[in-house]
Amino acid sequence: MIISPELRSAALIAVRDCMGVQPGERVLVVTDAPLRTIGYATFEAARELTTEVLLIEMTPRQSNGAEPPAEVAALMTQVDVVLCPTSKSLTHTDSRRAASAKGVRVATLPGVTEEVMVRCMNADYTEIAARTFRICDLMRQTKVVRVTAPAGTDVTLPIEGREAHASSGLFREKGLWGNLPTGEAYLAPIEGLSNGIVVVDGSMASVGMVDQPIRIVVKDGYATDITGGASARRLVDLLEPHGKDARTVAEFGVGTNDRAILTGVILEDEKVMGTIHIAFGDNKSMGGSVRVASHLDGLIKQPTVWFDERKVMEGGRLLV
Repeated sequence: MIISPELRSAALIAVRDCMGVQPGERVLVVTDAPLRTIGYATFEAARELTTEVLLIEMTPRQSNGAEPPAEVAALMTQVDVVLCPTSKSLTHTDSRRAASAKGVRVATLPGVTEEVMVRCMNADYTEIAARTFRICDLMRQTKVVRVTAPAGTDVTLPIEGREAHASSGLFREKGLWGNLPTGEAYLAPIEGLSNGIVVVDGSMASVGMVDQPIRIVVKDGYATDITGGASARRLVDLLEPHGKDARTVAEFGVGTNDRAILTGVILEDEKVMGTIHIAFGDNKSMGGSVRVASHLDGLIKQPTVWFDERKVMEGGRLLV
């Protein structure tokens, strides 16, 4: 397998700098065929730092949030560090949550490409972390988030009492988890209370760049009406097998990675500084109550965002 020097370097940054792998630690890399090259690069990087490294390739999952095989889930709880470059996300799974609860450090890299790895893993994660923690601190003091945007978004998201999470890219302590590459502050809005219009004009998870904006009516915490072009129809098709829970307003997030750009790969897109994303589906990983094998993020460009009465972003420019 041919691995470029740039990908080798990016994988080493992920394992050494972001995960903090130490000699003697046990590392598990979980991958699937579409991401085999990145999985192997991560495995090779881990082998430079420690002797016990496992590489498992599983059959690709059908949806983001679908569980891996039971054998993989069991192994995830028996090591020190897990990295998951997979085509579908393992972030919002019971398997990931169980590993984190055991103190395992977990990084998920759903749908990551070599281009994204090379560009975004070379960001200044110390600065990204500082920016992300600042936004999380403000979220914790906020009762209601309001978002407007030029494409038509105008939505209110009650969040009082919900814990804000910093995906800072530094997962060096027991039980820490998040995406790589990363850079976002996020939380789960309170179930049943969000209302308004969400217009996804960037990209949508499992859809890619939208052919035309997806207009989503949000009523009492659920996506009730989804219209637009082919991208909107694709989103409806993705949601339908999972029932009403998949339409739950699950996440509000703010991108904080200044190296990320909009590419159609949601792993990178939702980290783009100056954007926000709203996801539908599973929110259990964020402190919510909804467990469903679907979690789909939609990106909103040039947003203006208020935390209660405080404007924290205007036209895509962070003010904090």
